[in-house]
Amino acid sequence: MAMVNTTEMFKKAFQGKYAIGAFNVSNMEMIQAIAWAAKAQNSAVIMQVSKSALKYAGPLMLKAMVNAASEETGIDIALHLDHGADFEICKHAIESGFTSVMFDGSHYEYEENVKKTIEVVKFAHDRGITVEAELGQLAGIEDDVNVDAANATYTDPDQAADFVTRTGIDSLAVAIGTSHGAYKFKGEAKLDFERLENITKKLEFAGYKDFPIVLHGASSVDPAVIEMCNKFGGQIKGASGIPIEILRKATSMSVCKINMDTDIRLATTGAIRKHLADKPDSFDPRGYLGDARKMVEELIADKIVNVLGSVDSMK
Repeated sequence: MAMVNTTEMFKKAFQGKYAIGAFNVSNMEMIQAIAWAAKAQNSAVIMQVSKSALKYAGPLMLKAMVNAASEETGIDIALHLDHGADFEICKHAIESGFTSVMFDGSHYEYEENVKKTIEVVKFAHDRGITVEAELGQLAGIEDDVNVDAANATYTDPDQAADFVTRTGIDSLAVAIGTSHGAYKFKGEAKLDFERLENITKKLEFAGYKDFPIVLHGASSVDPAVIEMCNKFGGQIKGASGIPIEILRKATSMSVCKINMDTDIRLATTGAIRKHLADKPDSFDPRGYLGDARKMVEELIADKIVNVLGSVDSMK
């Protein structure tokens, strides 16, 4: 089983009213945990890599490990570049064997975003690679993405239809109230589903029926995991995420890809902290990384079953 792009994944997801999980990876244990959980639930999955993860592990190493996971499990895996900031990093990922890329030009003025996105789309499509792009800006911090609340902007539905038409992208990341990182809300968690519905309608009117929408910054930030981290020496206070019922509603609409990174980081950190606290004489990395892998595997399985609804999407 070779790695795939996202075309068929999203087509089936839109028709089935579920979403494909896009989980950030940076080492072998994360890749194994995600692949094994997806295999157990017979679910297609996206493994995505940020700029800092590329620097940490290297694109060729990550591609080889994800390819091995796909061959071992027999499930469809797309290897996706997350938040590619310019043409060169998108080109580098594609030439390194990635099957999908995101070009994030949301920080540019609209016309400049269109221009730069077209450049990435042409290069990618000539090589059979799918492209995600973003309109609007999410608040929060994730690796090199850092947008304060004052500069966050929601996606304009009219602009979305024009953007898709002019760029030829394969999926659109929208800003409707999610945010990056572990501190997503102050007060009640709420997403602008009316805006999401309007974006979908505008796209359909423009001739893009069943167009895949992507939701970034969608970790749930489980209080029990936060408690575990803090119990064993962490200082993660006031963190909050996206409630599961809100994500389920998004999957029943036009959202076909939901990005989760923070939950994986928290689970990994919590498991390692607990292992080292329980076994202070432990110094074998396979012990604490094995515990982290197990906890992430359980986390991903739960997301697939109870949030994404992508069980048996390989059928």
